[in-house]
Amino acid sequence: MEQRLTLITLGVEDLARSLAFYRDGLGWQPSSASAGDVVFFQLGGIALGLYPRTLLGEDAGLDPSGSGFPRFTLAHNVRRKEEVAGLLARAEHAGARLLKPAQDTFWGGHHGYFADPDGFAWEVAWNPGFALDEAGNIQMP
Repeated sequence: MEQRLTLITLGVEDLARSLAFYRDGLGWQPSSASAGDVVFFQLGGIALGLYPRTLLGEDAGLDPSGSGFPRFTLAHNVRRKEEVAGLLARAEHAGARLLKPAQDTFWGGHHGYFADPDGFAWEVAWNPGFALDEAGNIQMP
C-alpha cells in the first residue's frame, strides 16, 4: 500500500446544514463531482466528503448510531501564527463551537480547535516545523 491519504468522508446528520457550514460559512467551493447525497471539497492534495451518517454507516457495514469523540481530529495548518485566531473566529461565526481558543503550544506552535455542526473537531494550527508549499500542502521534515 502506498503511503497516501486521498479522501476523508464525514458522516453528517444534516447534509444541507453541513454544506452550508463549509460552503457559505467557511467559503469552500464544492467539487463538480458532488451529486445527490454526497458533497466533495478539494483540499490541496486530498478531498473531503460529506455524506449522510446513516448511509455512510450502511455503506461501510457499521452501526451508524455511535456517538461521542470519534478518536480523530482534522487539521488545517496555516502559514502565519496570526491566522489561527481569525480562522477560529470565522468558523465560530459560521456556526462552529469553539473547543479551544488560539494559544501557544508546548511544541512551539500556535493552535486552537473548533467543532463543525456535527461535532467533528478541527484543529487550526501554525507549526513552524511544518512548511506549506505554494499549493498549501504540508511539507514534513
